[in-house]
Amino acid sequence: MSTVLPIYVGDELELKKPHPCGENHWLVMGTGADIRLKCAGCGRRLMVPRSKLEKEIRRFIARGPRAAKETGGADVEG
Repeated sequence: MSTVLPIYVGDELELKKPHPCGENHWLVMGTGADIRLKCAGCGRRLMVPRSKLEKEIRRFIARGPRAAKETGGADVEG
């Protein structure tokens, strides 16, 4: 059984592959089995399966307010 990477609304992610607009920074807009993302460059929104997204994350640029509350305010770099 694998553990689920905690991803929260408001997290800002850097992904391995850039969007066609050239930006690789994304804002998490919704979570669940699929994660709703918004491109920081062009504003395009899309949904990605959680399993695929977890493999594509290079690092967390910023964590959302819920992540800060659950980790005791510690900034998490991935």
